[in-house]
Amino acid sequence: MATEKSDPQSPTDWSSEFEELEFRRARADALGGEEAVAFQHGRGKYTVRERIDTLLDAGTFNEMGQLAGKGKYDENGRLVEFTPSNAVMGTGKLEGRKIVVSGDDFTIRAGSSESTVSDKWVYAERLAHEYRMPLVRLVDTAGGSIKILEQSQSTKIPGYARWPSISLLGRVPVAGMALGSCAGLGAIKVGLSHFSVMVRDKAFVFAGGPPVVKQGLNQDVTKEELGGARVHTRSGVVNNEAKDEEDAFAQVKRFLSYMPRNVWEVPARVTPDDRPDRSEDALDTIIPRDRRKIYRPREILNLVMDKGSVFEVGRRFGGAVVTAYARLDGHAVGVICNDPAVMGGALTLHAAQKMARFVDICDTFHLPIVNFVDQPGVMTGPAAESAGTLNAAIGLLGAIEQAEAPWCSIIVRRAFGVGGGAHGPKHGPEGRSLNHRFAWPSARWGSIPVEGGVAAAYKKDIEAADDPDAFRMQLEEYYHELASPFRTAEKFGVVDIIRPAETRRVLCDWIEDAYELTGMQTGLKRRTMR
Repeated sequence: MATEKSDPQSPTDWSSEFEELEFRRARADALGGEEAVAFQHGRGKYTVRERIDTLLDAGTFNEMGQLAGKGKYDENGRLVEFTPSNAVMGTGKLEGRKIVVSGDDFTIRAGSSESTVSDKWVYAERLAHEYRMPLVRLVDTAGGSIKILEQSQSTKIPGYARWPSISLLGRVPVAGMALGSCAGLGAIKVGLSHFSVMVRDKAFVFAGGPPVVKQGLNQDVTKEELGGARVHTRSGVVNNEAKDEEDAFAQVKRFLSYMPRNVWEVPARVTPDDRPDRSEDALDTIIPRDRRKIYRPREILNLVMDKGSVFEVGRRFGGAVVTAYARLDGHAVGVICNDPAVMGGALTLHAAQKMARFVDICDTFHLPIVNFVDQPGVMTGPAAESAGTLNAAIGLLGAIEQAEAPWCSIIVRRAFGVGGGAHGPKHGPEGRSLNHRFAWPSARWGSIPVEGGVAAAYKKDIEAADDPDAFRMQLEEYYHELASPFRTAEKFGVVDIIRPAETRRVLCDWIEDAYELTGMQTGLKRRTMR
């Protein structure tokens, strides 16, 4: 197109400018062109505009910066061609709530972060920051490109001075979606979020791709081996895996449904399709009397929380602890429980890291926390000690003690040692340290489990006994009687011992008071996400 200027004799005729505007808009809508779009579809991937249309409520997307890009002009300075920026951003509604969405366009220079107009995507982040709206990043980028040096005839020190990357996490919910290759800055955009998800077999997250690894380390690796879903849902970099893009969008929608718009608000209550006084007799028999046997902790969550409301995050990382969002009588809560099927439920390095981050997120967005406790203690052994597991446990204690969110612990089985002490706050900020603590009759606690304590304290006596096994069992039975939770309840060391079937009723009564308190504690925290 070679644009003509308006007739100077027609002072109100702007038709040529309108024509140019529509031309530029049409080029932006076309992304990288038919061939590039076909290539994207051929790999089983949506384009960035299709992704935005799928994510948002129909007809609500308000695009900004559509004209950013690079124009080509003739010798008279008239526009001949226009290539849009490979970033698309704007606002829209997701299930009726306004959010900011920012996406990479892989059809133009593979979404390279060095080929875009960085001010555009940074503007989206600043918009979410200043207008206090949730942010969703649709990441599909090849990362940096060496060709930028030729274009700019110079280089720059890494970083974006106007990007509020960390303070953003202390203000609004942020979701990072890995929908293709996410290298360098793209990997950071995915991980620097409150919830992240990547599409199985289609998304790859890494600091540097296979060519970089080959050059730097002389190792040949595939994208899947280096940064596929199997790698990063287990490394803790990404929370969840999705089977396809539609599943990824559904998970982001679900995550945001538990979140407030920003930290100055509390999560909205939904009308529950469940009774707060529902009693589940199955809970009364869910914990085996044999302490060597395990049970299914997720079944506890599904029986206690509002039906169908449990949304687990980070299942493949730090599996000794389960973290999930759920609802109690329509109110959003963060839920933690131990899984005895993974490392006995012990506080491993990854479990401590996972739990600390989850506590930070819940506290930032004023979600009360429910902890179903079955904690045998901090993981020990040479591997755990050399990995610095105790440091992670100490970090978890810090996260818990700094949290201001209302907290309720239900001790279902074990709470021993330093790990058991991390079941809830004890010395919270400004005197807010009330951990509403209950226990099931199956609960046991102390500085050390009875079996290990007896073996250590009576080692010589057991060895000298005529029947060492019988004598050891006699000692264990004696100490188990002393360790009865009812004896602790006599001293008001726990608010109450309750039947497991009563748990939902107790928690639904508590959550009403918890949200009254939460409503008085909104606003920025003194510290943002760790």
